[in-house]
Amino acid sequence: MQNMKNHSNGNSNFSILSHIKYQHLLAGVSGGAISALILHPLDLMKIRFSVSDGRTAIPQYNSLFSAFNTVVQQEGFRGLYRGVTPNVWGSGSAWGFYFLFYNSIKNWIQKGDSQYPLGATLHMLAAAEAGVLTLLVTNPIWVVKTRLCLQYGIKGTVKQDASISYNGMLDALVKIYHFEGVRGLYRGFVPGMFGVMHGAVQFMTYEEMKAFYNQYRNFHHDKKLTTGEYLGFAALSKLIAAVSTYPYQVLRTRLQDQHHNYNGTWDCVKKTWAYEGLRGFYKGMAPYLLHVTPNICLVMLVYEKFTN
Repeated sequence: MQNMKNHSNGNSNFSILSHIKYQHLLAGVSGGAISALILHPLDLMKIRFSVSDGRTAIPQYNSLFSAFNTVVQQEGFRGLYRGVTPNVWGSGSAWGFYFLFYNSIKNWIQKGDSQYPLGATLHMLAAAEAGVLTLLVTNPIWVVKTRLCLQYGIKGTVKQDASISYNGMLDALVKIYHFEGVRGLYRGFVPGMFGVMHGAVQFMTYEEMKAFYNQYRNFHHDKKLTTGEYLGFAALSKLIAAVSTYPYQVLRTRLQDQHHNYNGTWDCVKKTWAYEGLRGFYKGMAPYLLHVTPNICLVMLVYEKFTN
């Protein structure tokens, strides 16, 4: 505590802007956009499985393989990339802002001294604050992405209502705002706030594993690692965070779905539990893990190499 106090009593005139390093923004944008473009079909499957509750006329899938096969047969290869534009924009901007906010907050806490160790609590606090700020900026993009991914493109399967039929990202943004207002652009925001804990757990685990590993090897906690080590820690930290926080993903997706109508987060929780039980909160977990594991590896590798 004394060290923390002494550290905090550094230069009080240290400008907040001096803590911002824009290479973190560029690194996050690059990693997020590249991974989203490559892995979008798996993200599409996760979204469709998440809303598949057996109570609506939307297509139902029996397995991941059958889902891919059905989409290609009914919507063509192009169907696997529905919603890819807002996904690339959303993933790129989300990771870019997240890394910018996260590292700026870390740098502010450290007073510009990157050698100062934060520990698990401060790592989690910095990650949580960065997550909230990022969600405020990017939630409308995620709503658009979800809705475009859930345009099934099968005539007669879903009633074609002009208010929920979108011709691309910009058209979706305009229509959602026109028919639902700002509230429509922030659907799923409440469970998204729970999702902030996902990022906090992930980054705390990632940072602490790196620090512990370097300590085990008698190196400084901030020493750079090899590509394989970065990939291993990124994958493990993501798996831990995903398994512990996944239900919020299902709730957020269902609240953003144009084919379902819930009266808020609690109504979504009650209906999911009543009709599907605990299993309902983990729908889409398989394609999610298949998507996010290589996704986070790509993002973190690009980020670490870029900032190095």
